[in-house]
Amino acid sequence: MPVDGEHVRMYTCGPTVYNFAHIGNFRAYIFEDILRRHLKWSGHDVMQVMNLTDVDDKTIKSAREAGVSLGEYTRKYTEAFFEDLDMLDIERAEHYPAATDHVPEMIELIGAILERGYAYKSDDGSIYFDVGKFEGYGKLAHLDMAGQRPGARVAQDEYDKENVADFALWKAWDEEDGDVAWDSPWGRGRPGWHIECSAMSMKYLGQSFDIHTGGIDNMFPHHENEIAQSEAATGKPFVKYWMHCGYLVVDGRKMSKSLGNFYTLRDIIDKGYTGREVRYVLLGAHYRQPLNFTFQALDAARSSLKRLDEFRARLQELAGENAFANGAAGPAWAETGSSDFRAALDEDLNMPEALGALFDMVHAGNKAMDAGEADAAAAGAALRILDGMDTVLGVLKKTEDGADDEAEALLAKREAARAAKDWGEADRIRDELAALGWHVHDTPEGPRLKRN
Repeated sequence: MPVDGEHVRMYTCGPTVYNFAHIGNFRAYIFEDILRRHLKWSGHDVMQVMNLTDVDDKTIKSAREAGVSLGEYTRKYTEAFFEDLDMLDIERAEHYPAATDHVPEMIELIGAILERGYAYKSDDGSIYFDVGKFEGYGKLAHLDMAGQRPGARVAQDEYDKENVADFALWKAWDEEDGDVAWDSPWGRGRPGWHIECSAMSMKYLGQSFDIHTGGIDNMFPHHENEIAQSEAATGKPFVKYWMHCGYLVVDGRKMSKSLGNFYTLRDIIDKGYTGREVRYVLLGAHYRQPLNFTFQALDAARSSLKRLDEFRARLQELAGENAFANGAAGPAWAETGSSDFRAALDEDLNMPEALGALFDMVHAGNKAMDAGEADAAAAGAALRILDGMDTVLGVLKKTEDGADDEAEALLAKREAARAAKDWGEADRIRDELAALGWHVHDTPEGPRLKRN
């Protein structure tokens, strides 16, 4: 039962918009999308909030190095993030609050923490949370606090995950921040990273809400700090359920630029794969288990999706005018597939078992059609059931690849711009095509258009 008795209120740690999001980020966002879709498919109303971190150590440093304002720098990557969400068919959350738009709420929250005696002001005017005063610190990550020495201060947004330390709620301005600063009762400065999520989640979801999601790497210290500062301020339980997804590795190794195995979604699309294929790979493992991302897995996803496409096309052909029949009971093999699929998802989002149920249904359905045991009405009902399952998966409805006249004309203009070495115009046309739902894949044989 949701905390408010009506909506499942869910907070998702979103991107830090200092660069393009990588596939490890999207492993988490796909898990959260599956969770959201399953809750809705199960009849719940969902209120989801995903923050956009547009002010922190990384964004400020990157903007200064680029010689542009913070807002100008982060805007590019914010827009790219939403384009990537669409490419992966990730449903939009109800709210995407940006940190820079919610500094007053952060200041108010810090004031409440200070008033309740859980924070203090340092000599430079920064405000730190006093970890030693919050009973139960470490309960989420199951930290053994014996022998730990809270009291050391850490000003960085991200720090050693073995370090139990007082963390900055408010950072006094210094010259490295440039013009990024706000006025507060404690002097000019900016919020620390951890306070952002507490302030924005509670603004939109209330002081206590149902589910908080994120990657396992955020459990400590970020989520631990969220609990401490939120409950210190309100005296109420912060979150009912925490759900963390496991790490993503590439070819069995930690993703790293130095290893040459660091990929953004755009890197993978440029290699000729589709957002649909990437989504299928990222949703395939149980969310709490590590996911090994390989290009062989993408090739296998292409084959699996082809099999699903062929099954769906066969049902449509048999159903004819009965396609998507409403209300009719489905054949036993389809009803069993749907029931087993739902049961697997109800059991902690067990996606491997859910996909197993789907392919058992495909096998049984093909066998029934081969034997002439499925008529048009049965095929129509099976299509309805299949599409119900896809409200969770988001991969079964294949978009037609054929480009329309408008897209082809824009592609020709892009090629003309490239031939004239007008790279700015070529990039503008590429972005226009992306807005229309087309990705340009440049091949040795020339450019090809693929649906996002």
